[in-house]
Amino acid sequence: MNTRPAKTVHLFVFDTMADWEAAYAVAAINHPRFQQEPGQYRVVTTAATLAPITTMGGVRIQPDVALDAVTPDASAMLILPGGCKWENGDNAEALQLATRFIAAGVPVAAICGATLALARAGLLDHLRHTGNAREYLISSGYRGMAFYCGVPAGTDGNVIAAAGAAPVDFAREIFKALNIHSPNAIESWYSMLKHCDAPQPYAMAS
Repeated sequence: MNTRPAKTVHLFVFDTMADWEAAYAVAAINHPRFQQEPGQYRVVTTAATLAPITTMGGVRIQPDVALDAVTPDASAMLILPGGCKWENGDNAEALQLATRFIAAGVPVAAICGATLALARAGLLDHLRHTGNAREYLISSGYRGMAFYCGVPAGTDGNVIAAAGAAPVDFAREIFKALNIHSPNAIESWYSMLKHCDAPQPYAMAS
């Protein structure tokens, strides 16, 4: 078990967020099984205020910290789940924080509606990226359509982007960015969750 202080992965939470989209990633980050260095990371929820939020699935979450207390130098990653608020132009504080993370070279992982917000802010204009559909991101008015690759999830630089229908692929990109599991364990996990191809336990542990 790692005896050093855990690095923080910040999960942005907000009313009506699509709670399942980051669930695979969050569960594996917080669970030490099969990790290369168990206890290296911990997930901390962050929101615009400390008032409880209710997810799209009706789960009530008490945020750990407010967004204004989060800084790139004290974080290993910022995860932005999807939800309709992004499409309405809400969550401006979280988008501003994501901009600071990207500028500082700290990974930002966005899925579904959150990719639309990154596109609208011009943060995907020069990065290979994906999202729910090319047309979905074009609606943001962004100039990065030439870099759209249409895969379920992908990473370019310190930005992870994923379609809302690809939470398993999203988690795999997050695991690789954090180096939380061995490459073999990541692919075994992915095969099990994506294709119902259950690996032997030793494959996950190696």
